[in-house]
Amino acid sequence: MAHGSAKIAKAEGKLGVLLPGLGAVSSTFIAGVYSVLRGDSRPFGSVTQMGTTRLGKRTEHRRPLIKEIVPLTRLEQLVFGGWDIFPDNVYQAALKAGVLDRTLVDSLKKELSAIRPMKAVFDRRYVKKLDGPNVKQGRTKMDLALGLVDDIERFRKEHRCSRVVTIWCASTEAFQKKARVHQSLKAFESGLKRNDPDISPSQVYAYAALLTGSPYVNGSPNLSCDIPAIVELAHEKHLPIGGKDFKTGQTLMKTIIAPGLKARMLGLHGWFSTNILGNRDGEVLDDPASFKTKEESKLSVLDTILQPDLYPELYGKINHKVRIEYYPPRGDNKEGWDNIDIFGWLGYPMQIKVNFLCRDSILAAPVVLDLALFMDLAHRAGMGGIQEWLSFYFKSPMSAPGLYPEHDLFIQQTKLKNTLRHLAGEELITHLGWEYYKRDYEQPN
Repeated sequence: MAHGSAKIAKAEGKLGVLLPGLGAVSSTFIAGVYSVLRGDSRPFGSVTQMGTTRLGKRTEHRRPLIKEIVPLTRLEQLVFGGWDIFPDNVYQAALKAGVLDRTLVDSLKKELSAIRPMKAVFDRRYVKKLDGPNVKQGRTKMDLALGLVDDIERFRKEHRCSRVVTIWCASTEAFQKKARVHQSLKAFESGLKRNDPDISPSQVYAYAALLTGSPYVNGSPNLSCDIPAIVELAHEKHLPIGGKDFKTGQTLMKTIIAPGLKARMLGLHGWFSTNILGNRDGEVLDDPASFKTKEESKLSVLDTILQPDLYPELYGKINHKVRIEYYPPRGDNKEGWDNIDIFGWLGYPMQIKVNFLCRDSILAAPVVLDLALFMDLAHRAGMGGIQEWLSFYFKSPMSAPGLYPEHDLFIQQTKLKNTLRHLAGEELITHLGWEYYKRDYEQPN
């Protein structure tokens, strides 16, 4: 299939999906794919499986499924694996996570039990609330990275995979700013050899994945593939990278509501957000250092969407607060409350209240699927580096140096669909519609 002067390689053979972190999100994702393949469930929430896109003019009535216009890997071609600090297989992990109905998980026991975690790269300085026995040992961080390379190559060989995609689904790491070791690939590789403390486990995974020719996605808010060293390696290997932090729950609601407020020039005094959740993610975020990482991701959304520098009267003095509370009885069923203080005509105040009782892993699982398939598509299309067209899926989307990230969900969706149209060799859609009203707009002679 052509796009411009290049061609997209066919989606032949098996695609390995390797997941650092085989907890609630990963087990829900894997079990869900198996359930869909068996015909017991539908892939609700997955754009790649259920989404359509318009091609051509509205009068042509062409609205094919996305998977019909670009060559996506089919679900039956997927093979799953991953790493975790706990030795539980995916069946055990799914039961412990408690996201899915026990009957559903038991019906997939054979398939899920066969997926056992490889030993993980782990550093308690970055995740203080967890500890487990299934951890790699190595003299240096470079040794650990090369151990991951061996894992990926062995997995590829054992499962006869044509291609591999790696998606970080593990816990949020402690807040971290870019350090000198992150500024170039040479500095980073030197840091790996001398055990530089500023190199986190997720950065080791990103490096190892790219070394093996695997696209890499960061599903958490921590500093990972969004450092100059990893971006440099991605360009050198011409591999796709993307992130960060899967857009689910409360932030998804923000990127839906905030663009609507700005579109109608409604002002905003304040936005208070609080969450309670009781899964492993909640336990990790109970640590202030890990929460700081998540908070930065969540807080960045409104400024970019609302552009207070352009609209100081409307958005120049927003009081934006975010809270997350660990509450074990809630499990994976997160509850988010938003109090939004807005104002309209003549400055009169109004309020919006949102109470979102969501299931974190249920929202995240189809995101993991879509990213696996779209990153593989990008790889086969020869698209290396940052995949900004996938910002639709992230709370803190990566962008090229000098560009601000686009947070508006509807602009992100337009970019996603126009990229797919481009890859399919179709005309991009501007939604202008001038041709339908041309005679009414033309001035008489």
